[in-house]
Amino acid sequence: MATLRTQYVVNRPIYSEDSFAEDFEKVSRKHKTILGHLKDYVTWDSKRAKNLALRLLPIIGWLRTYRLREWLPGDVVSGISTGLVSIMQGLAFSLLAELPPIYGLYTAFFPMLTYFFFGTSRHISVGSFPVLSLMVGAVVLRLVPNEGDPANISAFQGLNKTEQRVLVAYSVTFLMGIFQLAMGIFQVGFIVVYLSDTLVSGFTTAAAVHILVSQLKFVLGIDVKGMTGVFSIIRTLEKIFTGITGTNICDLVMSIVIMVVVFLVKIVNDKYIAKLKVPIPIEAIMTVIACGVSYGFDFQNKFGVQVVGRMPPSAPSVEVFQESALEAFPIAIVGFAVGFSVAKVYAIKHDYTIDGNQELIAFGISNMFGASFRSFAASTALSRTAVQESSGGKTQVAGLISAMMAMIVTVALGFLLQPLPTSVLGALVIVNLKGMLMQFREIPYLWRKDKPDCVVWVGTCLASILLGLDLGLAVGLGVELLTVVFRTQLSDWFPHILRSNTLFQMYEPKGVKIFRIPSPIFFANIDFFREKLVEAVGFNPLRILRKRNKALRKIQKSQQKQKEVKLHSLMILTEMLQMPTDNKEIPFQVDWNELPANIIVPRVDIHSLILDFSAVSFLDISALKGLKMALKEFIRIDVNVYIVSCDVYIQEKLHSCMFFDNEIKTSMFFPTLHDALLDMLEKTRNDRGRSQVKNPLPTGKPIEWKVITNDGCAHSQQHHRLCCNGTDLNFVKPFKEIFNMKN
Repeated sequence: MATLRTQYVVNRPIYSEDSFAEDFEKVSRKHKTILGHLKDYVTWDSKRAKNLALRLLPIIGWLRTYRLREWLPGDVVSGISTGLVSIMQGLAFSLLAELPPIYGLYTAFFPMLTYFFFGTSRHISVGSFPVLSLMVGAVVLRLVPNEGDPANISAFQGLNKTEQRVLVAYSVTFLMGIFQLAMGIFQVGFIVVYLSDTLVSGFTTAAAVHILVSQLKFVLGIDVKGMTGVFSIIRTLEKIFTGITGTNICDLVMSIVIMVVVFLVKIVNDKYIAKLKVPIPIEAIMTVIACGVSYGFDFQNKFGVQVVGRMPPSAPSVEVFQESALEAFPIAIVGFAVGFSVAKVYAIKHDYTIDGNQELIAFGISNMFGASFRSFAASTALSRTAVQESSGGKTQVAGLISAMMAMIVTVALGFLLQPLPTSVLGALVIVNLKGMLMQFREIPYLWRKDKPDCVVWVGTCLASILLGLDLGLAVGLGVELLTVVFRTQLSDWFPHILRSNTLFQMYEPKGVKIFRIPSPIFFANIDFFREKLVEAVGFNPLRILRKRNKALRKIQKSQQKQKEVKLHSLMILTEMLQMPTDNKEIPFQVDWNELPANIIVPRVDIHSLILDFSAVSFLDISALKGLKMALKEFIRIDVNVYIVSCDVYIQEKLHSCMFFDNEIKTSMFFPTLHDALLDMLEKTRNDRGRSQVKNPLPTGKPIEWKVITNDGCAHSQQHHRLCCNGTDLNFVKPFKEIFNMKN
């Protein structure tokens, strides 16, 4: 049954560019000259010096507010738990860098010391990362191959092969730190936006395949020389299968037992994560057991098992810088991209900000400092960071404690690890690859939902597997940029005469913000879009929601003391924010504009937000997630969201990607701005409590608004649809006819 709808007759004169400019005053933008920018840069005062100090040393900011009694116990427990994992991963990942395991302990200790002072993330665990270790290992094998002479580098004189490899590893790490520090100083942290989630997923999956193949020789206990270059993975597999008859049964049995036990305990940790305050440190437990068994039964002499042993130190080389500059740069980019991505996840979860450029500086200094003490490339690992956060870590005090544990093992307890079989470390590496290898499941999903993204994933993964990680990353970036060109160049474009409010002075109804998006939304600009949206409305909705939740906890405590308090307007909570307040215990509602005198919450001066999607030609998967969260943040603070002029193909994609739920509904989308404004007006008329419109639509006669259509006709709406093939009507006339702008 058709719903009876109110009809309006809308018409306006035809506008040319000149006549349009006569009716609306154009706003001229003032651009600073180069001299003006330079003057601002060199002008210093005490306030700017203080802000610079706080920016370069973020520890000053969070240490001043450190809650000793509340946070220190959690940081201590978290630091001990993370330290055990960090030590085991450092030992294991050093094998990927073609180094003795003891150097993994240096990587777990030295980089963390400087990140404690310079880093902006309070939760990531800085240390070895398998992908970086593998990329460093590729440079090590190229300059110091297993067979043949090493590269012609004068610093290699007088050093054995192992010492030469150590020299290469930390020289590459030092150069990697220089690149990161330079990018941070020159404010180019934005470069990470060109590494989309899809590209990073395909790249890390390929790295997991390389890591798996590289560890087979340790698990099987056979001697296979490491290889680098194009198709190195195929040649390595050929060597492994050729020498598989020489498998050391002791190594194989021990590796299988450890992998099965660690895998099962990790399942238990994941299943009972809510009940276990601290995850079971199964890697550390199995390492201790393996050390004891290996020492007690003398595996090294009786069964020919290769053990960790010990190793003397050495120092960096400028000649290695020259030989490895092209490879150190992608290592620097990948290290920062992984660390920043993980840091951003926990910053959003715990409501604090991180600075991409400062993170580059922090990682750069950390890698340079660590390389000076013979550590190799450091970033963060999601699994290790998850342990630090889930076990109660609140700040980088937990990271500092984990680093101290690595130092204790290095200085005082390192001899206990000498009988540890390298096959045990290989098994621990393989079992920790589960998360990265499971990313193969993304291929069917991406193919169904977004074929260009699927092409990026598969192209990056295959290129990285067959050509090597450095060339594979370059190929992946090329494929990704091609998909952007493909999407933008082949999108359907439609003319639109609605003018941006930044160019012409146009009236906006009170309590309404109209925001026009002038380009497609994809992985490279989704953060910029959210930033500009917050700037346009004048407040951060996530911060408003946080403050409301804190206010509600105060009100709840007050209500427990004074039963006669009566309030109205329901609190909004979300499991994503993980606030401690339980809304089941709050059966009342709060009017946020009429709060008790002792409770202050910023006002929200708009009741409706209209997003104009007329210029949005496509959305990718990465941007879709950010858009969904941005919309929910406004909805949860009672701001009505309208999306107008959204392309039908984008709407179909939103449906297929499960964009809509109980908060984001299809009723938010309108074909034109006209329809959205009328719907908003009807809602404000019916909702007198929230309405900010003083003079609603008069009744009894039709309202004539001046409009112009895309093809220049000036007919009534009904006549226009009959004679002009239904072209949408667009507004350019100020809304004084229906809104009382005097108030």
